[in-house]
Amino acid sequence: MTAKPNCPVIAIEEHYWDKELTSHYQGVEGSRDPEMLKRLYDLGDYRISHMDATGVDMQVLSHGAPSLQKIGADIAGDLARKVNDRLGEACAKYPKRFAAFAALPTAIPELAAVELERCVKAGFKGAMIHGLANGEFLDEPKFDPIWATAERLGVPIYLHPSVPHPVVADVYYSKYAKDFPMVIRAAWGFTVETATIAIRMVLGGVFERHPKMNLILGHFGETLPFLVWRIDQALARPGAKRMSRSFREVFSSNFYVTTSGNFSNPALLCTMMEMGIDRILFAIDYPFVDNPDGMNWIPNLPICNEDKVKLLSGNAKRLLKL
Repeated sequence: MTAKPNCPVIAIEEHYWDKELTSHYQGVEGSRDPEMLKRLYDLGDYRISHMDATGVDMQVLSHGAPSLQKIGADIAGDLARKVNDRLGEACAKYPKRFAAFAALPTAIPELAAVELERCVKAGFKGAMIHGLANGEFLDEPKFDPIWATAERLGVPIYLHPSVPHPVVADVYYSKYAKDFPMVIRAAWGFTVETATIAIRMVLGGVFERHPKMNLILGHFGETLPFLVWRIDQALARPGAKRMSRSFREVFSSNFYVTTSGNFSNPALLCTMMEMGIDRILFAIDYPFVDNPDGMNWIPNLPICNEDKVKLLSGNAKRLLKL
């Protein structure tokens, strides 16, 4: 169990930035250190050299948070087309190294659905949405055109974190955000916000209306695989509305998770016991997490080679039709 199996490595939550889109970002969301910016803005030899140095064969690229989820309806549609076209050009230039998730103009859900279909027909593997959509939760029925289109096309939507709602951030994290800036992001805030959105999507009937739609969560499911038994049991206590499928049934049937930025053997084993290896995909979270952090974890994974192959590329090939 100590060797990397003879299979490609496909990492499916790997980020970049588009300069036109990020020119609209404000405050901390638009600032990064120079080396990080160099990695984010590169979709060519520099990025590929980092992949080659550690053995990453393919990245499925997605725009970093908050992507288009804070862009207003007046410009979101036109901007989305340009952003996705530029990403598509990079993938066409390096078809064996890059695939892509589309960025969606969620300020106009009907247009986001059209853009999703346009991108999938051009070869994109689905789409990524970052947190709240212009301050709204994704369980609102107005977003159903996106889920219906993803379901019809047979492509997943990747639900990625973004910074928590400003009121939540102020009440929960402001005391410690200065001294521990990542507490509002990857250390905790991202997880709580994204898990809450996912739970609301189940409670809001998104998967009842679209029973074949698949949602991907990063970072080993934002703690949900660890908590799914308790969530399921508590939601079914007396007084609760009855759903056609339990939370656990929906989570086990409509959700996939990735390893992005969480290279923990206990987390992997817990997730396998709840969901099975077929619903776990490899990701690193480049460039916010370095490639060696993920790749150095692989040789000593406490699973058989058959499951390693599924994790490293087999499941991604199947789900994303690579």
